Formats: sequence, structure tokens, C-alpha cells
Amino acid sequence: MSKVYSLKTIQQLSISLDDAWDFFSSPDNLKEITPDDLGFTIISAPHDNKMYPGQIIEYKVSPVLNIPVYWMTEITHVDEKKYFVDEQRFGPYTLWHHQHHFRAIEGGVEMTDIVHYKLPFWFLGDIANILFVKRQLKEIFDYRFRKVEKLFEKNAL
Repeated sequence: MSKVYSLKTIQQLSISLDDAWDFFSSPDNLKEITPDDLGFTIISAPHDNKMYPGQIIEYKVSPVLNIPVYWMTEITHVDEKKYFVDEQRFGPYTLWHHQHHFRAIEGGVEMTDIVHYKLPFWFLGDIANILFVKRQLKEIFDYRFRKVEKLFEKNAL
């Protein structure tokens, strides 16, 4: 049985909690903060900007060798302007549980992402994590960190 892995990132931005929540809780903005080489595309019907528990979002993403993979997530929890959780229902992981936390701080907002994930294929999933999955996830979140800083530096408080 493969292990459950985790990844945690914390980022502080000089924007209001309202602005952070409005941007990150809109599924339509996810493509803007995802590396282009992943070929990320939302394929489900357009969503209104208000996220809600039970919301289903479908994507195509090409994480390995440019091979497109179907991914369906459900927004399982929403506490407006505090946190939301997305969980994979179908896709490349056996488990994908992604918490997005937001907290007002002096001069802006602190955002914390906590991801728990598990790969399929027993010990082969563990080997894949060592060889490339862990590194690729870190690169994706590092890209988001830089992209978000760049997006919001012009909107600083």
C-alpha cells in the first residue's frame, strides 16, 4: 500500500481578505495560476463566481509526457473568507484533499494550502512520488507562489 503524502505552503500578500477570497474561490482563475505546460483546461460548464459545497469542477490536465488526464474535483467544504476544500472524485490520484485557508493579517492576508495525496499502484506509486510527483507538485506550487505575487503586487494595499 502506498503512503499518504502532504504538501504545505504559506504565502502572505498585501491585498485584502476580500480580494484574496474573490480570486481564489473562483474556479475560473485556476488556469491563470497553473503552469502552461500542464495544459490545464476546465471542461465543465461555466460556473458563477460563488463557490459552494457540492460544486463539481471537471478539468483536463497533462502532468506526464503531455498525456491528457481527466480530473474531477468536488468542493466539499466552504467557510466564506476562511477556507474551502476541494477533493478529487476522479483523476490521477487515489486521494487528493486540498485545503485552502485564508487569514487576515497586518497589512494583508496569509494563505495556507495543505494538500494530502496518495498515488495508485501500491509501491510503484511511492517510487513515482520519489522520482517525479513530489518534485512536480512542489514546482506547481512554487509557480503559483510567484504568479500570485506578480498578479497582486500591482494591487497592493
